[in-house]
Parts: sequence; C-alpha cells; structure tokens
Amino acid sequence: MRVAIIGSTAETLLGFRSGLIRDLVSQGYEVYAFASDFHDIAVMNKISLLGAVPVPYTLSRSGLNPLKDLFNTVKLASLLRKKRIDIVFSYFAKPVVFGILAAVMAGVKRRIGMLEGLGYVFTDRPEGLSVRRRFLKFVQVFLYRIAFLFAEKIIFLNQDDFNDLITVYGIKVKQICILGGIGLDLFSYPYTPPSQNPVSFIFVGRMLAEKGVHEYVAAAKIVKAVYPKAHFVMLGGLDKNNPGGITESRLKDLMASGTIEYPGHVSNVVEWVARSSVFVLPSYREGLPRSTQEAMAIGRAVITTDVPGCRETVTQGVNGFMVPPWSPDELAEKMIYFIENPEEILRMGLESYQIAREKFDEKKVNHKLISLIKEP
Repeated sequence: MRVAIIGSTAETLLGFRSGLIRDLVSQGYEVYAFASDFHDIAVMNKISLLGAVPVPYTLSRSGLNPLKDLFNTVKLASLLRKKRIDIVFSYFAKPVVFGILAAVMAGVKRRIGMLEGLGYVFTDRPEGLSVRRRFLKFVQVFLYRIAFLFAEKIIFLNQDDFNDLITVYGIKVKQICILGGIGLDLFSYPYTPPSQNPVSFIFVGRMLAEKGVHEYVAAAKIVKAVYPKAHFVMLGGLDKNNPGGITESRLKDLMASGTIEYPGHVSNVVEWVARSSVFVLPSYREGLPRSTQEAMAIGRAVITTDVPGCRETVTQGVNGFMVPPWSPDELAEKMIYFIENPEEILRMGLESYQIAREKFDEKKVNHKLISLIKEP
C-alpha cells in the first residue's frame, strides 16, 4: 500500500512525523512525504533516511486566492495519480482541505485528515474577533464543510475542537476520532529533577499574543515585585510581521530591566527546560501543545490556561494549575504558590512525568494512528 503523508513544511515532517514514517515503513507501507518547501537536498536526504520518498508540492500556506488554490490542488492531484497513491493522510488546516480534495480528483479511495488545532480564527481574544478574522473563519468552515464530505475519517487531538467545529456548525463527517497528543520520542526528553533555588519559570513558544506572551510578562513583573530572585525565561522566535506579537525593542527593555531572560533562537530547548522549575503556557487556544508535552516528559509542573488543548495537559492541583485566559494576576498567584511551596515543584513534576508516559508516548500514539490509517 502506498501512503501519502501531506503536510505543510519539511520541518513538521521531520519534527512531528518521523516516528510515524518509520513505523509505517517497518510495516511494509511505501511512504511518500509531501512538503511545500523541499528545496534543500540535505533535508530531502533526511526524509529518505527515514525510508520515505520526499515529494515537493506547491501550497500557499497563508494566501487566500481561490484560483491559485484550485490550480495547486489540481497539480497535487496529478502528483498523487502519478505516484499511484492508495491512502492520503494529511494534517494541518490547508493540507487537510486541499489534500482531501486532490485525493478525490486523483481517484484515491482512502482519505484521512488530522486537525492539530483549529487555528487562530477559532481562538478567542479579549477584544473579540475582528471583521477579517470572522470572514476567514467563515471561509475556513465553508471549506471544511465541502472537504469533509469526501473524507473517510477526520482526527482531532481534543474533544473541544470537535465540539467547536463539527457540533457547532453541523458539519457532516463519516467518522470522527479523538487522538490526544501527537506523541513524543520519550528518550529524547529524559526526566531531570527540577531546580528549586531560585525558582525558575520558562515559556516556550512563538512570541505571539495568542501564546500568552503578554500575560507571562505581566505576571513576571507582579512576581518579581514580591520575589525579586525569581527567574523568568522565554524561548521562541519573534514574528516581526505580526502586530500582536512582542516586539524586539520591548524584549530588549525587559532583558535590560532584569524581568526576563531571552537567549534568542536556541537549538537545545530540552536543556533549557531541564534547568527550569516550572513550565508556563498561558495560551489562548491549542490543539494539544507539544511544548507542554515535552516539559511534562522532562518532569515539570505546568501552569497553563483553561482553554481547548491546554486543559488536556493538566489535572488541577495534581501536575499543575489551570488559570483563566488573559489573567496575569491569577497566573502570578500560581507562580507565587510554587515559590512559597517549593516541595510542590518536585511532586507535581513527577505527576507530569507519569502522565507523559501514559498519554504522550510516541510508540503508543503511532500505534493508534496507524490502526486508524489501516482500518477503513
């Protein structure tokens, strides 16, 4: 059987689908890995070493040009037909929609899509949705409504995404599956006892408003006014084109004042998390955040928000705390709790470690995912 795994970038294939590719290949499947940015021979060689055939294709990841999208879908269908694909498995919003439609055009009988979150147009914000976001949400729902009619099954990571898309909009789908986390190679995230003196908090994610960066910074200022030795780290890339993100100048001011430590882009995220005490993600919405899963596998207590995706990672008071979104005061309150009760850092971190092994082991997740791909 020939399986096409259709994603957006080579980075997501290597970072999130390597284990799945290896497992499919080991079970005798021919795997074709589709990415829209296969321009580097070295990257394509990495895909080949996994046992898959790298296939470049064209995808406008953020554009909204229906004629261009239709043209690219026809081109993708031609590629699927030439490769004589039996099963299409696509992930992320655009690849799911246009991957399914291209598979229909190519005569591929089995079509499976996985949504790892509903994206920013479904993300609540304190000021509400803008007119532009409302329009984009309308378009996205319309495209899902069409594409899902032709899908064998659609996979979600959490129940909230299913409710907010399928139930609310009455979209028809033949079969729905809730996967949970996408899985981790746990050997790459070994348990490390957390530091407790000084207590160090770490945020890992893009420096965007939707990730809760502004709430994290505001909470850090509140905490440091009471406990100046508390340490705050932020890891993640800047998005200079996003008006809601944190700016480079503001980051420099925060570092100069001693509020946070921001080392810029780092390749050793695991080491930074291992040096921390508590992981913090005050996001507005997620699919099921990989950064939190990684921190839990390393053995870190978690403070996150009570929103879709994030609430899947924390059992309140067991391995961490959930706070309402957009609430730096309540976020700071939970940070102070860990400073004043350092023994809870170790206890809750061990709980996170156990949860990660039960729920986020890549071997278990891929076994479930492959069974969904195998069975019509």
